[in-house]
Amino acid sequence: MSAVLALMADIPWRARLASMVAWVFNSVCLLLLPVMPLVMSLLLRDLRFVREYRLYLRKFIVHFQALREGPVQHYLADVFLRVKQVPAHIEGECIQCGNCCLDKRCAFLVPMGEGKLGCGIYGTYLRRYSNCGSFPLHAHDIARYQCPSYFVVSAPKTIWLGKAPD
Repeated sequence: MSAVLALMADIPWRARLASMVAWVFNSVCLLLLPVMPLVMSLLLRDLRFVREYRLYLRKFIVHFQALREGPVQHYLADVFLRVKQVPAHIEGECIQCGNCCLDKRCAFLVPMGEGKLGCGIYGTYLRRYSNCGSFPLHAHDIARYQCPSYFVVSAPKTIWLGKAPD
């Protein structure tokens, strides 16, 4: 027990807070799993979640299992609390591969044709509160989801020249 406390002392308080809140959020989501299609239908005013209850229940099970792997903690620590440094410049554009959507496990992911995937809640207010709008925040995001279209560009090093001799 003392080893755990010593380890926790090394972790900044914001990271600990993010970890605890993520655990609570994930636990609540798992408890609400049986009613999640109904909740989403009410929040998004879209009856497809209730009409296709079994399909969306399976999708939410996979979705919440993927969330337990770290995206909620990432959102809380890196997006909400802004603990990590954001790189100087990220280039690229989305090719709709779905990798960043919980490795294609997001319950809201819909096929768009020609191997492309899209966000089923893209135009809703709920998406503004998700982790999705912040992707990619830094190199870890790109590497984690093996994003084929975004990359971090290092800022060029500035070399300051001294005053020229007279």
